[in-house]
Amino acid sequence: MDQSPGNRAGRTERPQGRYVLGGHSFEAGRIAPGLHIVSTPIGNLADITLRALATLAAADLIACEDTRVTRKLVDRYAIATPLTPYHEHNAAAARPKLLQRLAEGAAMALVSDAGTPLLSDPGFKLVRAAQEAGHNVTVLPGASAPLAALVVAGLPTDQFLFAGFLPAKQAARRARIEELARIPATLVFFETAPRIAAALADLAAGLGPREAAACRELTKLHEEVRRGDLTSLAQSFAEGDTRGEIVLVIAPPAPAAPADIGDADRLLRAALPRASLKDAVSEVAQATGLPRREIYRRALALAKEEPAP
Repeated sequence: MDQSPGNRAGRTERPQGRYVLGGHSFEAGRIAPGLHIVSTPIGNLADITLRALATLAAADLIACEDTRVTRKLVDRYAIATPLTPYHEHNAAAARPKLLQRLAEGAAMALVSDAGTPLLSDPGFKLVRAAQEAGHNVTVLPGASAPLAALVVAGLPTDQFLFAGFLPAKQAARRARIEELARIPATLVFFETAPRIAAALADLAAGLGPREAAACRELTKLHEEVRRGDLTSLAQSFAEGDTRGEIVLVIAPPAPAAPADIGDADRLLRAALPRASLKDAVSEVAQATGLPRREIYRRALALAKEEPAP
């Protein structure tokens, strides 16, 4: 048996990796041992980087959510690297085995079904564990559904929050929307086709008629971007059958009108009879955005006022 350092380290005996692009075969070369986080297309298989192809071909194995989905990508480019499943249902059992392969010196690629790994998939725990074990972890940037939707939506991009999936149950969904309502940034969500109409209705009720875009099947044959306010989008999706994967992009809240000291006095007069001076000051400072020191000074003055006869 060959006991060379390479084999003892866990490297496979398959030939050096190759991939095919445009009818031409290319050698992938070698990549360093460790975990390589590889972004893959979100729909159109041509949206793959040359570096991603070389890494997938050169890796000892590819950890992926669904081997059937990733198989379509590697077959497209004639990549022979073995695939191994790593998803939310098997992660606890599969992760120690993958870490062992890394400890043996393997070069491992991590992909999701589509786009950039770790966004709404279990890759985070594997990356964290690999880093804590001292393994090399590197990222190959590429396609990302949230970013693709954000740039095509035509909404502000200077600040945005990717909030993943909203809860499936209405009560939890509405509570989550209420938490996000005051965030001064464009909101980005994933949503499923069966839930899109209900989600948009709750978003319209919780956020008001904000501008939004529903981006469906991005980069695919039936790509569609519907723009409008949340109320009109909710009505639009309620009227027809929807299929495919959707990213929702919602404009930030309108800037609040600047408060003045008169507003603070009015709120303090309502708060002081039912709360301590400290709590009243905190409440009004948060509501108005005015300096806490100024609110405290006004609260002391109002507390000393004699009640009107």
